[in-house]
Amino acid sequence: MAQIGKKNIAIISSASVRPRNRDVDYPFRQDSDFYYLTGFNEPDALAVFIPERKEGEYILFCREFDKKKALWEGAHAGLEGATLVYEADDSFPITDVADILPGLLENKGKVFYPMGRDSELDHNLLEWLTHIRSQSRTGVTAPGELVSLEHILHEMRLFKSAAEIQLMKRAAEVSAKGHVSAMLKCQPGMFEYQVESELIYSFMQLGLRAVAYPSIVAGGKNACILHYTENDAKLKRGDLLLIDAGAECDHYAADITRTFPVSGRFSPAQKQLYQLVLDAQLAAIEQIKPGLPWNLAHETAVEVITSGLVKLGLLKGRVPKLIKDEKYKQFFMHRIGHWLGMDVHDVGDYKVDGEWRTLEPGMVLTIEPGLYIPLDCKTVDKKWQGIGIRIEDDVLVTKNGYEVLTNGVPKTIDEIESIMQEV
Repeated sequence: MAQIGKKNIAIISSASVRPRNRDVDYPFRQDSDFYYLTGFNEPDALAVFIPERKEGEYILFCREFDKKKALWEGAHAGLEGATLVYEADDSFPITDVADILPGLLENKGKVFYPMGRDSELDHNLLEWLTHIRSQSRTGVTAPGELVSLEHILHEMRLFKSAAEIQLMKRAAEVSAKGHVSAMLKCQPGMFEYQVESELIYSFMQLGLRAVAYPSIVAGGKNACILHYTENDAKLKRGDLLLIDAGAECDHYAADITRTFPVSGRFSPAQKQLYQLVLDAQLAAIEQIKPGLPWNLAHETAVEVITSGLVKLGLLKGRVPKLIKDEKYKQFFMHRIGHWLGMDVHDVGDYKVDGEWRTLEPGMVLTIEPGLYIPLDCKTVDKKWQGIGIRIEDDVLVTKNGYEVLTNGVPKTIDEIESIMQEV
């Protein structure tokens, strides 16, 4: 409200129910921005914010309570719940939005809304503004400027409150236990989807029913496909298994990757590459401190990995020149991580005024270096081919440094081999 300013208005709509096939819908998941502002977890809703409006600053349009619908589909808030439970100043039926909202837009200077994200809202808003302009002889004026609400909202979401951090810690804790369970259950001859089922089973048993994103369970050469989600191959003795998976707690995500040997012990080549990725991750995490630039962690990981690849013989040349020419990208092609929050690749600018932004307390990000050497990579010794490794943790920027939220999953070679021998 403070950033929108007086004499302006903000509008945001909920997510919609999406059909999966015929009369079956996908499970509903609320739009993150809408949920962040309202906590309202129903479709067919629209929130309006009008700073210093005497009749009420926060208005929620939603479905009216329907007794028959409640019988078939479960409870929903209705107009009364919108005000009593979700603390809207006023509520109206969503079916009346076209009759009421144009009047709320009258004589406002700017409209803040998620431009281009909801085609129906885009269309309706232009129609409402055209209608207001047609009434100019009555003395009313239409807003003269449309402004992206996301610029304000996403900067707010970048900084997590204490309550948000607790949700993320819960998601991280449950996700970590799921990874450990998968590690313990993994055996040669299993299929990737069987290991995936152990993850989801563990998440659900601990009370979190939703995954934050489709799980990656990639054995052997499949780990060299960064966003592999088929999860249908048979796991072979001697291969590594890369698992990138996380649970969601009240719309807040965890994001963890671990790579471990299917048979419980790393081969010498696997061990060398794994230790290199781990060294890069640990060095990068040490660069997560308030006041340091976002990109420093990535630059640190690139330097460690490039230097290590030269020592192992996978790259040849001087490290500074190899980094300048980005030769490392044939094996490490993605960045070190991303913001984390209600979305697994969360919102927030990475640069401000063209410069990498500095880290501040309350930010949460992932640190996830990797190495990927496809089977058909003919420029390296055969012992390295078909190995994909990634190690990822969720890191909170604190007042004095950092806190790793996902420390509950082993990641050193000794820890991994030890826990897998316990089975």
